[in-house]
Amino acid sequence: MTTIQERVTTTAPVVKRKKRDWSVAVRVIVLLIASVFVLGPVLWTLSTSLRPPSESFQLPPAFLPLNPDLTSYEQVFKQLNIVALVVNSALVTGLIAVGQMITAALAGYAFAHLNFRGRGALFSIVLATMMVPAQVTIVPVFMLIRGVGLSDTLLALIIPAIPTAFGTFLMRQYFMGLPGELAEAAAIDGASPWRTFRSVYAPLAMPGLAIVGILAFNFHWNEFFRPLIMTISEQNFTLPLGLVSLQGNLGTGSISVVLAGVVLSMIPALVVFMFGQRALQDGLTAGTGK
Repeated sequence: MTTIQERVTTTAPVVKRKKRDWSVAVRVIVLLIASVFVLGPVLWTLSTSLRPPSESFQLPPAFLPLNPDLTSYEQVFKQLNIVALVVNSALVTGLIAVGQMITAALAGYAFAHLNFRGRGALFSIVLATMMVPAQVTIVPVFMLIRGVGLSDTLLALIIPAIPTAFGTFLMRQYFMGLPGELAEAAAIDGASPWRTFRSVYAPLAMPGLAIVGILAFNFHWNEFFRPLIMTISEQNFTLPLGLVSLQGNLGTGSISVVLAGVVLSMIPALVVFMFGQRALQDGLTAGTGK
């Protein structure tokens, strides 16, 4: 009897371990396939930017550059005022991200914890605006911007993008997940609704605000359609508009130079995402501590 029990106890963990090994292997394979699809185009862009133009379209294609050089990156700085383009894009996207964080926090808190007439209907209207594409509203927005004398300025890109329906929805759901007893306790202590929002709920909402800011920065950093319509002067161009000029007349430019500009444009967005991810983790820790 003891030998049979010993055999059962010794073989059972082996079966479980095999099942766990297979599940881990399947997960690793799935993650590797997903990584290839996600990172493959990025690595190909980086590889092509390090090739001479003569090797850009060779057959069969080589994933690694045979003679890597930085000539394409030098051409980007020669053909473009890259510093001015980066400053314009950073100014536009930074102010839009901060503006969306502020407006989304205020509107989300109002829809979540303030009782006023027509709150549900107004929130439904805000959600309905998410279904309207930017191409539909670009003409009326352009006419309004021109009417107030802001056409062909960076403010024409910043002001219309500050209200955000998605950010309002996200922050409303986040504030609804926070306990309402906090507002009741603050009201007992004599705090006004603004003081309650600023001192109690806003610090706890930092993870949600970090998500709104990161998404807003990444989206508007790569935005091309609105800057193409709203700006005319090259001094007001953002980075995506400047990169188009690298294509040359009728696409006669070097693909290596174009992709070198694309690689340079990705660096600030990656840096912001890395810092934003750290801020998101700090916000989650601070929220649970309180």
